[in-house]
Amino acid sequence: MFMSIQIRSMRPKTYVLGVWQDSKRVSNALSPWNGVCLEAIASPNFSGKRGETTIIGSVLFVGLGKKGALKRDDLRSLGGSVVRALGKAELRSVSINLHLTIPQGIANEKELGQLVAEGMTIASWRVDQFDGSATKRESKLGALQVTSKSKKVLGGLTRGVILGNAVNDARRIAATPPNICNPPWMAKEAKKIATKCGLKCSVISYAQAVKLGLNGIVNVGKGSQEKPCLIILEHNPRKKKNRDEHLCLVGKTITYDTGGYSLKISNGMKGMKYDKNGGMGVLGAMEAIANLNVPARVTAILPCAENMVSSNAYRPDDIIEMYNGVTVEVTNTDAEGRLVLADGLAWACKQIKPTKIVDMATLTGGVVVALGSFCAGLWCNNAKLKKQIESASKNTGERVWELPLWEDHRDYMRAKHADLHNSAPARGAHPIQGAAFLSFFVDKDIPWAHIDIAGVSSVERDRGLYCTGPTGWGVRLLAELAESQ
Repeated sequence: MFMSIQIRSMRPKTYVLGVWQDSKRVSNALSPWNGVCLEAIASPNFSGKRGETTIIGSVLFVGLGKKGALKRDDLRSLGGSVVRALGKAELRSVSINLHLTIPQGIANEKELGQLVAEGMTIASWRVDQFDGSATKRESKLGALQVTSKSKKVLGGLTRGVILGNAVNDARRIAATPPNICNPPWMAKEAKKIATKCGLKCSVISYAQAVKLGLNGIVNVGKGSQEKPCLIILEHNPRKKKNRDEHLCLVGKTITYDTGGYSLKISNGMKGMKYDKNGGMGVLGAMEAIANLNVPARVTAILPCAENMVSSNAYRPDDIIEMYNGVTVEVTNTDAEGRLVLADGLAWACKQIKPTKIVDMATLTGGVVVALGSFCAGLWCNNAKLKKQIESASKNTGERVWELPLWEDHRDYMRAKHADLHNSAPARGAHPIQGAAFLSFFVDKDIPWAHIDIAGVSSVERDRGLYCTGPTGWGVRLLAELAESQ
């Protein structure tokens, strides 16, 4: 963590105010700061463009842009601008007073606090846990204490930091390299997070998975010395808004993907530590759900494996009988994520019988071709669940776009020598192939959604709130979805 954000009731040294780019005068509500505000507006180095900052006296001004152009999602970016300016100035305590300048129509005071705190917390993180003694990067800045004179803003700030910290925990584990993060390490880390925030955590070991017939997970991971497992996290609060609802989240957790015998070529293996990012999004969501005391029952399943090459590794032409009895002919060992997810989905349907299932995975390169890094792909068999996901997506700014899943797509996945092949002979509609395959492992009467985050789970260069590396995409989306239950 580059800078930790702490919400405190204290006397701040610095106040944060917003200034509109086209302002000609200052509102009376800002009377304590009228003088410095006019000075900021008059400064040739500060125009009030969105995200621009300047410090005059004890006030940090952040530009809001032109009136009418500021949107709800922009408030997170403003939070990022604020925390970077505070870091450069090495300030340690601030009071957020943006509610005095931002109209209620954009966001109410609690939402304002939450969105700004999310942006501050996410923008304050970098991959620093592996910095050695020779690093020349700027040092960690310690804690930033944040408050507000508005109790509603203060409550929103607290909520935003909880969500941001969960995102950053997901990013921290996602960034952990494969020589450290393997399935046994992942299981220990999940237990640590569960203990920290009050979740129940259990692990189905490799030996148990073999006995249970979780053969998708077993086969994908058996080529590695570090054997696969199935991690289960449970949030089951005493007080629930709806006792009948039980949301299940399933996250692909491939700690490293070589492609197996269908080996990734050229430099295609670089960055495959991020093939666990679907699972990290689910893990971070569970942390947020627990720390926010969401009054809903939620269970997370992380099928965890390392896809390696050895004399024990699974091969093209192998036929696997999956947990639900469906047989799969392996045509591509690099289509491994759907095999571990399939067992996780089938296990969830049989053992916990949820009322809704959402799985999330860095499943296909095809979804990146289709949608780029602008949004995740969504497939859903239920109109109500789809609406809930799209609503959560709108609130969190983590965009999804629905793609079709027709019976023709399911038929395309049928094999000649087994029930299914894990990858069709041609790559046409490749992201849909993944969703079509997974659909065979979910009971037809259970609302289910599949989210392919391959294009949004990491960034290759600093962009917006995010530094180079994993984004923690889906943590806030899934937490918001759980609250809607």
